[in-house]
Amino acid sequence: MQTKIITPVTRRDFLAAGTGLAAAAFSPHVFAFKKPKERLGVALVGLGYYSTDLLAPALQKTKNCYLAGIVSGTADKAEVWKKKYGIPDKNIYTYANFDQIANNPDIDIVYVVLPPSMHKEYTIRAAKAGKHVFCEKPMALNVRECEEMIRACKDNRRSLAIGYRCQHDPNTQEFMRIAREKSLGKVQLISCAAGYKESRADNWKVRRSMGGGAMYDMGVYALQGARLAAGEEPVSLTAQHVVNRPEIFREADEITHFQLHFPSGAVASCTGSHGINTNFLKVNYDKGSLHMDNFSAYENNKGQSTLGEINFPVDNQQAKQMDEDALSIMQNKPQLVPGEEGMRDIRIVEAIYQAAKSGGTVKLA
Repeated sequence: MQTKIITPVTRRDFLAAGTGLAAAAFSPHVFAFKKPKERLGVALVGLGYYSTDLLAPALQKTKNCYLAGIVSGTADKAEVWKKKYGIPDKNIYTYANFDQIANNPDIDIVYVVLPPSMHKEYTIRAAKAGKHVFCEKPMALNVRECEEMIRACKDNRRSLAIGYRCQHDPNTQEFMRIAREKSLGKVQLISCAAGYKESRADNWKVRRSMGGGAMYDMGVYALQGARLAAGEEPVSLTAQHVVNRPEIFREADEITHFQLHFPSGAVASCTGSHGINTNFLKVNYDKGSLHMDNFSAYENNKGQSTLGEINFPVDNQQAKQMDEDALSIMQNKPQLVPGEEGMRDIRIVEAIYQAAKSGGTVKLA
């Protein structure tokens, strides 16, 4: 059975429909006669590694959405994508003419896959163009930007999902369940780390002004791991930055260690790194323990707890994420990972940088 989509009325609808229909447009049923789509069209904004090697291939496996368009500042790259995926010229945009996407019914969702410093701008422009938004993590540079993104999507009655693929992974959902149901009792101690060795001195990931740095990039995975494993929000934290290669990390943190304190008394020791290859989550409960290695990789996340093995194979994380987020839009249901969740992390990330700079403890509201 197909899911009915009721398209919100926009200013464009008023102008196109004429005064008679415009006068009646406040009825929620005016556009109910539109045939619902079986699949939603996705336009990828930014054709770097993540779009090229992961999202585009994943969109060949999705059931609820498909690769409908692209946005790129490089004509040669756009031409390659056009030929590889059969993308029509009318669905290929540059950053200069991006706003014309508002007139394209093929594109329902804009997936923002740009450096974090550009997330706010293109999320807001997409929402104003009448498109739903998927936005990669980290959501933005600061809480103020997150708030503006959330407000723009709400004002334009568009959905906003943050690309936390791991929350769609049943292996992550299992350690979240253990915390939620207290299957092994109270959480006491969490250790979590995510990192790889970044050696590109000219990459945006080592430029703090573009949203680079270990904490924004990999530290968010460790932060997510700790928050989700604890099943509660931290109330205070301390943090330390480490830079071992100043010739590369001239303005951004290479490694960030941070310690979270939770209201239940649980403590988390975490690391986000661009200098060490690491990916694990360990949790001690008062009735057992859990160890996942890997816990936030693109595939093969698995582990063991006192309750047994945690190993739920996932064919493709990104495909699962986008399919579930698209289905939420089609069914007019809340997103699994909405903008508010992305903003929770950014609020803590800001506090981590403050604590590392001051050398003291930062309390969280």
